[in-house]
Amino acid sequence: MIRPFQVDDMDSILNIWLDASRIAHDFVESSFWHAQLATMRDVYLPSSEVYVYQQQSSVGGFYALHGNTLAALFVKPSLQGQGIGKALIGDAKRKRHELMLTVYKNNHPACQFYLQQGFSFVQEQTDIHTGHREWLMNCSPLKTVSEMIPKR
Repeated sequence: MIRPFQVDDMDSILNIWLDASRIAHDFVESSFWHAQLATMRDVYLPSSEVYVYQQQSSVGGFYALHGNTLAALFVKPSLQGQGIGKALIGDAKRKRHELMLTVYKNNHPACQFYLQQGFSFVQEQTDIHTGHREWLMNCSPLKTVSEMIPKR
């Protein structure tokens, strides 16, 4: 079940974010992720629209939207590969007409995941926080026939 974030979810979400970030981004010093924990808790999550994937009574993953930006999508490492990420991204796509995101270029599994979920490469850039290269990606639904007909 995907539901809106509740304050009681904070510790679970932060643990998922930290564990998954350290594993997926092993090219970034682990200390960087630990140093970002307070900012994630006090700045990023409160300023975003956050949804969690609840499996029985525990949180298995989450995503955060900031406007039309998919600012975060993380699944508990032990639950990855079970369709939770697809469910979360599907829910995010239903909430926004268009989505943008950035993903580290060296995070090959995530890059492939987003491509498989309908995102397109827009440009490569450097993350100002880590200095690592990242991809800016976009996903917008196909236009309907009525949207393609010029208005008079």
